[in-house]
Amino acid sequence: MTDGSDELTARLRGYEGQPAAVSGVGRDPVNLPMIRHWCEAMGDTNPAYRGPAAVAPPTMLQAWTMGGLSGHLGRTGAYDELMALLDGAGCTSVVATDCEQEYLRPLRPGDEIVFDTVIESVSGRKTTRLGTGHFVTTRTDVRAGGDLVGTHRFRILKYAPRARPTADRPRRPRPVVNRDNAGFWEGVAQGRLLIQRCTGCGTLRHPWLPGCNACGSLDWDTVESSGQGTVYSYVVMHHPPFPAFDPPYAVGLIELAEGVRMVSNVVGVPYDKVRIGLPVRVEFRRYGDGDGDGDEHGDGASTLPVFRAVEGLEGQA
Repeated sequence: MTDGSDELTARLRGYEGQPAAVSGVGRDPVNLPMIRHWCEAMGDTNPAYRGPAAVAPPTMLQAWTMGGLSGHLGRTGAYDELMALLDGAGCTSVVATDCEQEYLRPLRPGDEIVFDTVIESVSGRKTTRLGTGHFVTTRTDVRAGGDLVGTHRFRILKYAPRARPTADRPRRPRPVVNRDNAGFWEGVAQGRLLIQRCTGCGTLRHPWLPGCNACGSLDWDTVESSGQGTVYSYVVMHHPPFPAFDPPYAVGLIELAEGVRMVSNVVGVPYDKVRIGLPVRVEFRRYGDGDGDGDEHGDGASTLPVFRAVEGLEGQA
């Protein structure tokens, strides 16, 4: 970061309240094909999102405002100026930190979307594990037919990456644990692969969610997976290289014997020998460099589930 952080913060906060988009127009009306694609990707089978009386899933709110590669009308220069100012101060990296959405009425196929985005707040200088920078929050008010239908707040951290000694090997990123998935990671730490089960309709689901996407029930328990599965699909990661990983390596979408799918590394065979239908079983690997950076073991390590090929074990990976 550069000197004069107080002066920089004052300049940054001068952007608070400035519009980032005025009367932006959604690229497409709310439509059934987009809703179907979303539900298939999320594994959401709620009947409310199908048929002639369908509504859009509330969490699609931001999707209707996205401008795609070509952008959208209504964008102002204020947000770009703010980002350029942060870049000039050395905050050249960015990470999304969180979003909040408020839903006022359902969106239905045919609704035409109009939205306004404002730069709601810019924090003072903050130091995080990633580095030092500023949190920037925008608020988007989404309208349809003249009515406010929802509000989307999105927060990023624009930061200067923390310097790392060149001799240190970067640590593997730890999973994000929150109140919705904490039980899954507690199971992993114990060497158990737990699947959520709706106690209302019995539907199994992964990843973990606060409610059932089949019947809407908020009540659930867990079943322990056998850990057996097959590779449903996969990709081989070559680029971009990521610290603490050694490409190329295979990332698989694993269909468990219980019927749910999850994403993890495929190990036990060379990356170019992974194939669809390959039988695998779960294996719990512990990663960490013993630096004491808090986790369930207290020693900087974390446990992750990977899937080892059941056949071809001679090609250890």
